[in-house]
Amino acid sequence: MTGRDRFSTATRLRLLGEQTAARVYRSQTRRQARRSRLTGRAALLALVVCTLVVALAYPMRQYVSQRAQISDLERQQQQERQRVEQLRDLKARWQDDAYAEQQIRQRLHYVMPGETGYVVIDPDAAKQSRADLGAADRPWYANVWDGVDKSDASDQ
Repeated sequence: MTGRDRFSTATRLRLLGEQTAARVYRSQTRRQARRSRLTGRAALLALVVCTLVVALAYPMRQYVSQRAQISDLERQQQQERQRVEQLRDLKARWQDDAYAEQQIRQRLHYVMPGETGYVVIDPDAAKQSRADLGAADRPWYANVWDGVDKSDASDQ
């Protein structure tokens, strides 16, 4: 072996080491490039997903809100239909003369000709003076007569 061969072997080893290092460096660079591309893709995908979420959040909230409002309105509509049915039944009852007569007798304290009307007074209420009773606690005709009495008294 000559010095030249040894030098050439050393040179070869050095070149081989440099080539190996270059390959490793290129391999690492490719991996990093792949990682950076993948990270860029992931970031773009995340950006698109976030944009979609933000873009759809308000319409979805409006949709849910409107669905709740629709269900409330349907419930109210059903209640109003029931109320209309009740009022129709009441109207039909008032068309019956016997029911109307019963209500007039009960509410207005009317009596038929030849009948005697009685007003039952609560014993506790009798102890109170007539002035202590409120207008809402007395029959309507008592309020009318009180008004007539008061106006007559003011004229004298």
